[in-house]
Amino acid sequence: MSSLSKENSIVADMSLAPEGHLKIDWVRQHMPVLNRIREQFEAEQPFKGLKVSITLHLEAKTAYLAKVVQAGGAEVTITGSNPLSTQDDVCAALVEDGITVFAKYNPSPEEFKALNIKALESKPDLIIDDGGDFATLLHSERPDLMENIRGGAEETTTGIIRLKALQKQGILKFPMVAVNDAYCKYLFDNRYGTGQSAWDGIVRTTNLIVAGKTVVVVGYGWCGKGVAMRAKGLGANVIVTEVDAIKAVEAHMDGFHVMPMLEAAKRGDFFVTVTGNRYVIRGEHYDVMKDGAIMCNAGHFDVEVNKPELSDRSVSQRTVRKNIEEYQLKDGRKLYLLAEGRLVNLGAADGHPAEIMDTTFALQALSLKYVNDNYKSIGVKVENVPYDLDEQVARFKLESLGISIDSLTPAQVEYLDSWNLNG
Repeated sequence: MSSLSKENSIVADMSLAPEGHLKIDWVRQHMPVLNRIREQFEAEQPFKGLKVSITLHLEAKTAYLAKVVQAGGAEVTITGSNPLSTQDDVCAALVEDGITVFAKYNPSPEEFKALNIKALESKPDLIIDDGGDFATLLHSERPDLMENIRGGAEETTTGIIRLKALQKQGILKFPMVAVNDAYCKYLFDNRYGTGQSAWDGIVRTTNLIVAGKTVVVVGYGWCGKGVAMRAKGLGANVIVTEVDAIKAVEAHMDGFHVMPMLEAAKRGDFFVTVTGNRYVIRGEHYDVMKDGAIMCNAGHFDVEVNKPELSDRSVSQRTVRKNIEEYQLKDGRKLYLLAEGRLVNLGAADGHPAEIMDTTFALQALSLKYVNDNYKSIGVKVENVPYDLDEQVARFKLESLGISIDSLTPAQVEYLDSWNLNG
């Protein structure tokens, strides 16, 4: 254990470390792509002498990413990106492994923000961000902490939107790689990861059957596609609500009912929001919902379900099971909100499967190396993950699965090149 990391860290209970080590070891065994990158990093030491600050959902898979970055020579500091997804045993284990941790499960909003700021006070050279939380703090409140930053990598759709807004305003101060927009992120993590993990959280928390129920999926981006697909697989009748006409047509052709939210609100048994936008379930929807309807969110922030309006319409509120809040309305109906409207897959479960996060965190690790190697030439902007890195992760994944694919013949390459020249 690094005495420095232990002295500087803020965690709930160091005695929990043995269980945390077991969790990290379990996911390590199911993350072959990240293991391969760790071997490269140990040999090449791409981050030697650098400080890296990370904010992500602080559970075992994220912990292993932090250890991979550390293996590349970095001095790593980490904090949680969501109060309910932090696992205290994992935090303790990381401290024992020499990583500085500022995170606890379910801190107050004020403490949560303070822990995030503590993770930036090392004045890092590189960051890994989630939802643009670090970038927003640095640009709006603590610009004094960004003087060493070469760049970083962003995990989420929400974060990329926030970063592009900073870029458009001309105030972004360092390059950020848009990991969320890489094929190996949104095709697999957003779709298959969110699809499975959101339902893990719902089913584990409620212990109710999904088959035969009506599920309303609010938003049909890649996360919404995954949630709807898995709901269908569990036997639900699925309704999709959208504001984008193209996505609505896609949902229709995928076999789902498509209708306005106000109409869907009358029919749903389960509601899952995946839009990244504010108050997509709100007062007029509560007014027509069935008694016993269950709501949850799988978007980054806890703003998709309008909690103030839900409270205003209620005469009583109580916790009926862990992560299930009951709101009794004035007319006697009861509505239920899971995990305080925060990310249900992490607030009420363990997040995406390890095999999914293997490819996502491989992208994070390689993107961090890419921005460190190229930050001067990239310039101050939001940068896409280079296709060769994206494809490299996919090839590593195929190799780990024992799957081979074809390659173009020289004649096929020549044929395609001729089209490119003529085009």
